[in-house]
Amino acid sequence: MHIGIDYRPVSVAPFSGIGRQVKGLEAVLQGRDNTQLSLLAVVPEDHPLRAKVTSPEWTTPLAGLQQPHKRLRFEAGFIPRALADNKIDLYIATANMGLPIGRKNKNTRLALLLHDLFQLTEDNHHTSKLKASVYRVLDRLSIAWSVYAADQIWCPSKFTAEQVKNKFPAVSKKVRVLNNLVSEFTADTEPLEQLPQNYWLIVGTREPRKNIKLFIQVWMMLRSQMSVPDLVLVGSSDDCPEYRHATGIHWLSGITEGQLHTAYRNAASLWQPSYAEGFGLPVIEALSVGTPVVTALGSALDEITPEFSPRFDPYSFADLEKCMREVGAHPLLKNQIHYTQWSDQYTYAAYQKRVNQLILELS
Repeated sequence: MHIGIDYRPVSVAPFSGIGRQVKGLEAVLQGRDNTQLSLLAVVPEDHPLRAKVTSPEWTTPLAGLQQPHKRLRFEAGFIPRALADNKIDLYIATANMGLPIGRKNKNTRLALLLHDLFQLTEDNHHTSKLKASVYRVLDRLSIAWSVYAADQIWCPSKFTAEQVKNKFPAVSKKVRVLNNLVSEFTADTEPLEQLPQNYWLIVGTREPRKNIKLFIQVWMMLRSQMSVPDLVLVGSSDDCPEYRHATGIHWLSGITEGQLHTAYRNAASLWQPSYAEGFGLPVIEALSVGTPVVTALGSALDEITPEFSPRFDPYSFADLEKCMREVGAHPLLKNQIHYTQWSDQYTYAAYQKRVNQLILELS
């Protein structure tokens, strides 16, 4: 069986949540018997991935890869020809959209990895309101096309699966749940000199749904009244410039996998204050290295958060304050066996088994 996957997320952001999922899918497919794997992407000629991927003759800087005309050129021009020329039996779009545009090749089955629908349902980070409006329309069209074109739609949680069924009722029978893969860290811990001795950790700050500003407001108010750990945020301070130089807040961006491993392992606890998550990868990553988690109620966090973890209403200043006070006064225990037992549900073996089941359905 010849399988092709959209490798653009890895070329653009290999350490992002989606990028890591695509690399995990790649590893599973490479390990399948009687399977040939092709990685399709646009990369510059001097990019280290150039020799590894199937790429069009034209190139573009990675920073401009999401521009509408370049997406269209790749999805309507390059992909249909590549699928036919390489006799690909199954093509998997890996970033919510991106299936080939145009007449469907009857010899190729199509799967869509749909992480969430927040591009349609939530306010997202853009440099201007005009750009946000334009991209919302384009994303709606592109996601809708891929949803209807797909033979199967793979969602990382029951929450996302239900969102898809509610938004696109006609495709309900094509929706499947494929929980995200949470791999063991392949890199050893690496030093992070700027880490404080005692801190709470948040991973991911870009989108408004991450609820970072409310979290910081409550944390700063509480810090003026009692002793609480410093706050380490993995993300860009550009996401919250008003807190760029706030005392006790430490921003980490552009870190390696080994440094991320260090940040997780040394944290007193991981906080996930999002009011909308399609899965919640940091929660499981933290638990896998023995770090306790505190998460918001709602969305996919209800599925992936263990019963023993503290929870709070992400829309309530008072409820978040109460939860912070309790955790600040009574720090959660680290390195408990039930943390890793919970995270074991999302290991490579479980993911591999489910991917193979889904591919068998499509064969």
